[in-house]
Amino acid sequence: MPAPLQREPELAGQTVVVIGGSSGIGLETARRAHAEGAEVVLTGRDAARLERASREIGARSVAAFDANDPIALAGFFDGLPAQIDHVMITAGRPTYGPLLEMEAAVVRAALSDRVVLALEVARNAAGGMRPGGTLLLMGTTGGRRISPGVASAATDVLPPFVASLALELAPVRVNLIAAGFVDTPLSASLLGGDLDHRREQLRATLPIGRVVEPAEVAALAVHLMANTAVTGATFDIDGGQQFVE
Repeated sequence: MPAPLQREPELAGQTVVVIGGSSGIGLETARRAHAEGAEVVLTGRDAARLERASREIGARSVAAFDANDPIALAGFFDGLPAQIDHVMITAGRPTYGPLLEMEAAVVRAALSDRVVLALEVARNAAGGMRPGGTLLLMGTTGGRRISPGVASAATDVLPPFVASLALELAPVRVNLIAAGFVDTPLSASLLGGDLDHRREQLRATLPIGRVVEPAEVAALAVHLMANTAVTGATFDIDGGQQFVE
């Protein structure tokens, strides 16, 4: 019987930075990237949770800071010891609510926070990123159908922003993952006691017949890191949620 073919790790010798990597999609992406041969750097606000995550997946290093603090963010990238290949941003949480009932500052933050964070990361990371690497953002498909509230507008601003930034940041690539409901600690914190009901609702209605797991989003993220032909693109991963809700 012939020996099975050995596959080379997709990210061997590369370095992946995950902004918001202590849990959920960020942690699973770090785990997957490490399994594919990458050295991984995790950041987040909670130092203790970062240390646990680091021990769990074998991260090269961790850094605890608020990614929305531009001074702390600049200091982090300045302090990295060598060039990096990929940066994924999973930090932040969505904002919901009727537009006319929200204060202007809240609406402004909901529409701009992810864009501003991505710009700050791009400015600080670009000089240390190898050509062909990628800046990878997280968005959602939840607002694709226009409805009252800020979520639709906040969702729709990201794809054209990513495409424009990809042109400016080249040869570093920029891509967006748009997810639906993913069974993460963030989802649990947003839904509280309604979490189990939401899971059952999605199992009954989604074309795939189950909820999307963080590891599945991580698999897409690592693919986008490895595939150097992809930039300026948005990739949906929601189990068909946008078509049935």
